[in-house]
Amino acid sequence: MMSVSAALPVHHATPLRAPAGDAASTVTPAKADAAPNQADSNKPDSREAAAVAAEVAALASTDRKVRSHEAAHLAAAGGLAQGGASFSTVRGPDGQMYAVGGEVGIDVSPGRTPDETIAKAQQIQRAALAPADPSSQDYRVAAVAAQLIQQAQRELATQNEPAVGAEGASRQLQTALSQIEPNPASGEQVNIFA
Repeated sequence: MMSVSAALPVHHATPLRAPAGDAASTVTPAKADAAPNQADSNKPDSREAAAVAAEVAALASTDRKVRSHEAAHLAAAGGLAQGGASFSTVRGPDGQMYAVGGEVGIDVSPGRTPDETIAKAQQIQRAALAPADPSSQDYRVAAVAAQLIQQAQRELATQNEPAVGAEGASRQLQTALSQIEPNPASGEQVNIFA
């Protein structure tokens, strides 16, 4: 199993923290009690609120992008997806959880035949490159799929070589025998003599 994934950078505003040992974990700047200019005393609170709002907006945007990215992988993977998407999340300053990274497990094992392997690897490539913004891991998965395709094409090429001499005849016989599916219900046995 290999994973295709997305991870987007997240920037967090740093709230003011209480000194170690204090009961409160977040403190707000103190307001002037009787300041003649009340607007000046509200500036730190409004800046902090603006910073929190900006962080929440950035986290919400990242969450949408990550979920869309993983949904594209799932849609293109079809039956090759192993389970749903899993997400790495962070808690925003509003208490909500936001996805900042994710992955979808993809079955990258070869098929039973070279043709099946090629078809499967092509679907793996489509799944890996489905998002509008593939990650470096997505490109690595697509490269693994390309290697599977090349290997299967080499196997097909050797299977399709003309039979020459005893080695060619032996290979043809092995191929023919591998395509015979045993029928255990019949109880018959086939012997081939050369």
